[in-house]
Amino acid sequence: MNTLHEYIYTPPPHPAALATDVLLAQCDWGRGRGTGPGGQHRNKVETLVWITHSPTGIESHAGERRSAEENKRMAVTRLRLALAVRVRIPVPIGEVRSDLWLRRCPDSGTGIITCNPEHADYPALLAEAMDVIHACGEDIKRAALRLSCSLSQLVKLLKDHPPALVRVNERRESRGLHPMR
Repeated sequence: MNTLHEYIYTPPPHPAALATDVLLAQCDWGRGRGTGPGGQHRNKVETLVWITHSPTGIESHAGERRSAEENKRMAVTRLRLALAVRVRIPVPIGEVRSDLWLRRCPDSGTGIITCNPEHADYPALLAEAMDVIHACGEDIKRAALRLSCSLSQLVKLLKDHPPALVRVNERRESRGLHPMR
């Protein structure tokens, strides 16, 4: 008996959107002594934290806080942002919005993305937006349509993390498109 199976491609989650324990399981990390101002405490205690995402080689570090645990949280956030900017994953045909995107940009007709750049969800939203922009050939208008958000909100999401805007503009220029401002 022949049956027709329909397979729907679901891309793997973006590394920037992984749970912290899952992300850290893919990383090498350690502690060290920071350099620069901070008095005797900085020279005696290993509060600097560095993290390297093994699959991509992307690194981050933090050492400005007095505790290693606070620096680890900062380094993880910086790693998520770096992954969001530099790692692209395939985008499926059809619906592209994740559950997180649907919660943060509901189809209310306004096209507003409700997420502060300081929020823990921001790196995952940024990664999703950049994946869709890349899949649309760096056409921001098409990406905004696929994400059901306004063009200005999508550009604002990128501007909230300047390295993201720089990365998109580099790719746009390589395709002969004008950079966004």
